[in-house]
Amino acid sequence: MSKIKLSKEFIKSTVKLALNEDLYPSGDITSSLINSDKLITFKLISNQNAILGGLLFAKQTFALIDNNIKFIVKKRDGSSIKKGNLVALIKGKAKNILIAERVALNFLSHISGIATKTNQFVKLAGKKTKICCTRKTIPNLRVIQKYAVKLGGGTNHRFNLSDEYLIKDNHIASSDLKSLVLKAIKNKKGKKITVEVDTIKQLKLILGLKFNTVILDNMNLKKLKESVKIAKKFYETEASGNVTLKTVKAIASTGVNRISVGSITHSVPAIDFKLEI
Repeated sequence: MSKIKLSKEFIKSTVKLALNEDLYPSGDITSSLINSDKLITFKLISNQNAILGGLLFAKQTFALIDNNIKFIVKKRDGSSIKKGNLVALIKGKAKNILIAERVALNFLSHISGIATKTNQFVKLAGKKTKICCTRKTIPNLRVIQKYAVKLGGGTNHRFNLSDEYLIKDNHIASSDLKSLVLKAIKNKKGKKITVEVDTIKQLKLILGLKFNTVILDNMNLKKLKESVKIAKKFYETEASGNVTLKTVKAIASTGVNRISVGSITHSVPAIDFKLEI
């Protein structure tokens, strides 16, 4: 699997794109009305309980606007924060802090949102079952979103289509299940092979073939439990399909090794933060 790398260069280039989006073509025409160079201290405060994420992106945002702005961290990425907690102090010229404010908070809100929701699933699933994200990510934000999943205690699925073979329902509908698995085994060259099935009949058809993980897709609890019992001696097992906070505990109780949840990246509410003087 491709590793998630948050290098200084990646963070800087990502933040630059976000600032360009916000400031093109004429900059912050409202903050430019402020003439004072007086140094002011802003408090970065959480308005919700959350798992915190995105501080490096926020810090870089202020630094790119004004390298003299001091970003003093009071909490760390991955830490549990409460409503009203002080996350950081930001000291510098008010005009420049206000220029960077929204972009910095956007990174914090989105990354913390994913980390927080992931952590809710992780706690409900228990210690024996991993919560995995998917490729259902916002285009060009995959690295950031998968980083956020890790902060929340989740596990990253494959990063992209080159990472592993994942034979899904539409591959099978376009060809033949067993022949596709056999071709993947023949050509794997060190890559993992994962196969998705949605019936016990499909599972039995490929049982014993040498691949890594079987995804049990959209099965009810009775069929899921039976499938896990059949497959667990041969493969890592994973459940998928419309998993929610209401259903994840019951799904984990079937003994499945992993549960993949698309919603932790594609439709997570942002966490609310504010800057206060």
